Amino acid sequence: MSSIRGPRGMIKGPVVKPKNAKKTLHRIWSYMGKRKPPLMAAIILVIVTSLLNLLGPYLIGVIIDEHIIPKDISGTIRMSLTLAGIYITTSLLTWLQTYLMVNVSFTTIGMLRQDLFAKLQTLSLRFFDKRAHGELMSRVTNDIDNLNNALSQSVIQALSSILSLVGITIAMFSLNWILAIITLIVIPLMVIIVRQILKRSSENFVKRQKDLGELNGFVEEAISGGEVVTLFSKEKDFLTVFNERNEQLRSSATKADTFSGFLGPVTNFINNLGLALVIGAGAFMAVQGSVTVGMIASFVNYSRQFSRPISQMANLVNTILSAIAGAERVFAIMDEQPDVTNKPNALSVTKFAGDVAFENVSFGYTDEKMILKNVTLTAKKGEMVALVGPTGSGKTTIINLLTRFYDIANGEINIDGRSISDYKIHDLRNRIGIVLQDTYLFSGTIADNIRFGRLDASDEEVKSAAKMANAHSFIKHLPQQYDTVISAGGGNLSEGQKQLLSIARAMLSDCDILILDEATSNIDTKTEIDIQRGMSNLLKGKTSFVIAHRLKTIENADQILVLKDGQIIEEGNHHELLEQQGFYHKLYTQQFTI
Repeated sequence: MSSIRGPRGMIKGPVVKPKNAKKTLHRIWSYMGKRKPPLMAAIILVIVTSLLNLLGPYLIGVIIDEHIIPKDISGTIRMSLTLAGIYITTSLLTWLQTYLMVNVSFTTIGMLRQDLFAKLQTLSLRFFDKRAHGELMSRVTNDIDNLNNALSQSVIQALSSILSLVGITIAMFSLNWILAIITLIVIPLMVIIVRQILKRSSENFVKRQKDLGELNGFVEEAISGGEVVTLFSKEKDFLTVFNERNEQLRSSATKADTFSGFLGPVTNFINNLGLALVIGAGAFMAVQGSVTVGMIASFVNYSRQFSRPISQMANLVNTILSAIAGAERVFAIMDEQPDVTNKPNALSVTKFAGDVAFENVSFGYTDEKMILKNVTLTAKKGEMVALVGPTGSGKTTIINLLTRFYDIANGEINIDGRSISDYKIHDLRNRIGIVLQDTYLFSGTIADNIRFGRLDASDEEVKSAAKMANAHSFIKHLPQQYDTVISAGGGNLSEGQKQLLSIARAMLSDCDILILDEATSNIDTKTEIDIQRGMSNLLKGKTSFVIAHRLKTIENADQILVLKDGQIIEEGNHHELLEQQGFYHKLYTQQFTI
């Protein structure tokens, strides 16, 4: 069912608060754990390849000491082939573990994206009122993609790096504890520097993700409102704002990448320093006969291998920090609680009689300003109730509350003698049909968009609803009639045609309570007459609420409620209100005064 939105503007996204990276990683792992077999297989392969990588430097030392120096050609060839076999096997197993991890990653991301989208479907309109759509799109796309990149590449590399560091440390101490200590002397210096760089990088990466979301939100609004921007010649103003936000993103992204970019060069310098110490100390010890040339060669290779996982971790910082920051933003949405929920033991309903009552209802979209103030109204089964009044008087808000898009602050709203909060939200909205002034059509066929009112409707029922709404007259002239594909938003249809499809959609839904929000505002006079005839069939036996500015269309309403500043100031039928010579009389006569 279509929704009616409360007031909203160009609202910035929420301020990013400090997040708990440990908690975020734990939640990511809970998703990955649902794919345990391939995940465990990938981990086992990482362990195997890490062990095979440890064999390489050791065998190089053995080949030098036991075969090259003694000039054992056959032994050298044999051991070289063994070494080559180890490297080939390592490469194949590395490819296999990458394949498995990519599979785990895409499955995990698929589940996370599904849960995120499902969560968005449950959130109340108040949540969307306070956030720019582009900023939410950024979380569904950019943040999820950053996490996907980290899971498919960084997780395996990080685990491999950790295992390599542990394994190399054990291997070096097994060969010679003195050279091992010399190799590790530079590690504390590296840890201190890396921690300082990571601390500053983390803050900037969170800021970068926030700025990216705000920029996406602004771009989305600028594109959606492009006609209005052009109409008021605000291109330069929007370009100025875009430049400011783009510069803000450039600044935060530059700071994040600059700080993290220090890691590679710094770790390489420290590793080369450690390598020089190992070679120097090894040469001195070899002269004294305490180590062999082969052992020094093994240590040089282990030292290079020791620096590789550290360098890899440094290079992964960008991806990991972006992924954690993005995952935190995704989980922040998933932790949101909807304002409107079913109460325990809520009632299922398949049909309403249609008696509606508002009793002293007060409501505001914000706590600071109340839109409705002690509104009381009653609509009996089958009655047509018209809501009229100036813009901002609370007409649409009444509809928002009846459909329970928002919960009221004070008072009671009843349908058939029970509070609407007693019914299941899905059932409540399923029995209320809405035709909005601003029609939204989905990408698909004409028939698909009409069938949105009732997905199990047959083709004949779709065609019948279109005829009642007078939409069939233009649909039959389209190239493929009901199978004609329309773009998202119905960009290839006129406003009047879109409105007719929206009316047909409401007719097909076969609801018990009907809401018309300026439903004929975009239709020419001739079509409006035909629609009014079709509407008379639709409204039979149904309670209906009609929001109208063109008062000529609601002259036959059973009740007309005149709202001003959130209060009902007049009520009665058309003739009664004209006789009162009040606000309604003034509005009515103004529309026919030249």
